[in-house]
Formats: sequence, C-alpha cells, structure tokens
Amino acid sequence: MSIDLKQCYLFAHLDEDQFEKVKGMAHEIRLRDGQLFFQSGDPATHFYLVIQGQIKLTRLSMQGQEKVIEIISPGQTFAEALMFGESPEYPVNAVAIGDSYLLSFENTTFLEILRGSIDTCFRLMGDMSHRLKSLIREIDELTLQSASCRVASFLWKRWEARPQGDESFKLQAPKGVIASRLSVTPETFSRILHNFSSQGLIHVDGGRVDVLDERGLLDFADISGRINRDISSN
Repeated sequence: MSIDLKQCYLFAHLDEDQFEKVKGMAHEIRLRDGQLFFQSGDPATHFYLVIQGQIKLTRLSMQGQEKVIEIISPGQTFAEALMFGESPEYPVNAVAIGDSYLLSFENTTFLEILRGSIDTCFRLMGDMSHRLKSLIREIDELTLQSASCRVASFLWKRWEARPQGDESFKLQAPKGVIASRLSVTPETFSRILHNFSSQGLIHVDGGRVDVLDERGLLDFADISGRINRDISSN
C-alpha cells in the first residue's frame, strides 16, 4: 500500500524544497503483529506516519488493565505534537495491530524545516487546531454518552468514511481493541452489536458491518446536530 505524503496534513503546505527534505529524512520501520514499538516514558525524538497495518496507543490503568487511547490507521500520523515540547516523552505505549509498516521522521530535523517558513508554521497550527477540536468532541462522547450511543457513533463514522459504492465496512481492528477505545468491555461491545442487529439497524458478518437503517442508527447515536449530512427519508 502506498501513501501520498502530500496528503498528510503535516506535509500538505510544504514547498517543493521542504518536501524533498522531508522525503529524504523518512526512515522505514516494520513491526510484527503485537510488537511493542515504544512505551510511555521513552524520549519522544520522532513522529510517525502509518503506511500499512495499524498502531494502537495505550496506557495501563492502576489495576494493570490496558486502555486503548487511539487507533492509528494508514495515512494517519502520531506523536507529532510532542515535537513542540521541551525534552518530550511519549505519554503512551505504541503497539502494532497486524504486521505494520511506518515511516519515521526526526523531530529536530522537521522543526528546522518549519523554521524556514512562518507561513507553513501558521498553516500547520491551523490544521492542528482542527484536530484538537475533533479530539475534544471525542472526549465529550466518551464522557457524556452512554455505551450504546458511543458504539452507534463509532459505527456511523465508519459507515460515512467507507469508500463510495461499498455496501459495508470492515471494523479494521479486533473487537477487543475497539471496545477498549470506546471505554466498554468486549462483552458489552458484542452485546450492543447484537442488540443493534436485532433492531434491524445493522447486519454484522464477521468483521464487516452493513448499516440497514441509517436514520435509526444516527438517532441512536444522538449526534444528529454534529454530523453534516442530510439523509433523505425512505
């Protein structure tokens, strides 16, 4: 799988000279399924772009249970915000989901590139601001919504993000990982999927999901006011 680096928000506003420097500094990293990439407290010297596979960012609870903070998919970056701190450390663990292929970029070198263009810096800050707002919305969902609403919201977003023409989407990560990301137990996640299927909202076939009742799922998610899409009534 190939990724156009210019589609990544970090590199989208670079001029040609800057972009060539970024390509020259990229290093390939390959990880096995389940391999620990870095752990909380390690020096944060690089940021990363996922090309293939997935990375789960996790923390351990006081009881030693793994909590999935984020799932990073192909085309997405992680750990980039840490480059702006002094002597930064990774605040999470990073573990491969499936055999994964990443590109690594050194923080200090990328910062030198940014120092050469104030305009690029401001555009990057704007993009990061939008991403921060998105994360705040996710925190609201995790803290204010019921478990069923969180699962419905997750399914709806995956449904909207599916390639045009596809009649279903793949969950892409193990159900236990998704459950942890949504702050529910694997048993609760499976039970909610079963309930949605029984109500005729979705159809689940292995790791694939087909939304049968868009309006019903959207209403269940209780996020109508936050999704910019009109759904015509049947």
